[in-house]
Amino acid sequence: MRILHLHSSFDRGGKELRAARLMNAFGRGIAHHVVSAVPGALAAASAIEWGIDVAYPDDFPSLSGRPTPARLQRLATAMRGYDLVLTYNWGAMDAVMAQTVFRDFLKLPPLVHHEDGFNEDEAAGLKTSRNWYRRLALGRASALVVPSRLLETVALGAWQQPRGRVHLIPNGIALGAYARKPKADALPRIVKRPGELWVGTLAGLRTVKNLPRLVRAFAGLPPAWQLVILGDGPERDAIKAQALASGVADRVHLPGFAPDPGKAVGLFDVFALSSDSEQFPISVVEAMAVGLPVASPAVGDVAQMVSPENRPLICAPGSDGALAEVLARLAGDAALRASVGTANRAHALAHYDEAAMIASYRSVYARAMGLAQFPPSSRS
Repeated sequence: MRILHLHSSFDRGGKELRAARLMNAFGRGIAHHVVSAVPGALAAASAIEWGIDVAYPDDFPSLSGRPTPARLQRLATAMRGYDLVLTYNWGAMDAVMAQTVFRDFLKLPPLVHHEDGFNEDEAAGLKTSRNWYRRLALGRASALVVPSRLLETVALGAWQQPRGRVHLIPNGIALGAYARKPKADALPRIVKRPGELWVGTLAGLRTVKNLPRLVRAFAGLPPAWQLVILGDGPERDAIKAQALASGVADRVHLPGFAPDPGKAVGLFDVFALSSDSEQFPISVVEAMAVGLPVASPAVGDVAQMVSPENRPLICAPGSDGALAEVLARLAGDAALRASVGTANRAHALAHYDEAAMIASYRSVYARAMGLAQFPPSSRS
């Protein structure tokens, strides 16, 4: 079986790491070809296990450009010979359009599209032109997979997708990997010292994550508290500048990407988000899995993801003050941190097991290809 993956980017992020975990779960016997709309953005390849048959063709037509008939035909022609095409986010939408236009003429394979959220250009509101383009492009997709109820509502409403095409599959993780408390030196370039308390987050350092807001909200916490931001991206300098302006440069740490979240999130005492836009962030599930309280604006499905005990700590979006108030409340109440964390751990165990997520993806992909079931995993 040959599967073509067309990504808006294959750098390390939630959707990319989920795609890598699915490749690992599907095992050997499947050939994966991965293309990134951003040339060279392939850092998530490091999460794919040895022995998985994966290649990164450099001769695939660009996923970016004007959607002229000639360019769409080149994209469609390049999809021939695969058993399944998987596309991801707006950056791959021209390929979705190409499959819709040329599917019958070129006898193209079935296509499943995945939407995981929006960048800063649509964080404040959907673009009408993109809504129309998605409606047309998705017209012959076998399925549209979304991880959040908010995106499901958008797909059924603004994008006018039929109910039978839209599949809600919440993100899951391997919960067992988060059971052990990590050592104080588990992260590179930073060690948790005795007496320290950490507010932490896992995020790409991008504008839509609004990490300078998190720095400002953190700045009023007592000196024992440190802010640890795990991730890479172009906003590093802006975060450092905000930490300096807020007078907490010595307490804000950016050690880079954490390849093993199970060894990182467990060092936090509070998990925090400050994003302008989210859908169903895997990082929140990871925080819940290790028993942390979550402080976050009410973006995407976050308020519904966390345990009922945590919901009062989900604050109004777009407000530095509201997030600062929640962080101060958690910082000053160890018993609250413990009780909410325990509730979140139980909630994650009950609802976010990776096995259920993988089974759902297997079912959607098999149905798209007209198979009774997706080929069983083989890792030997």
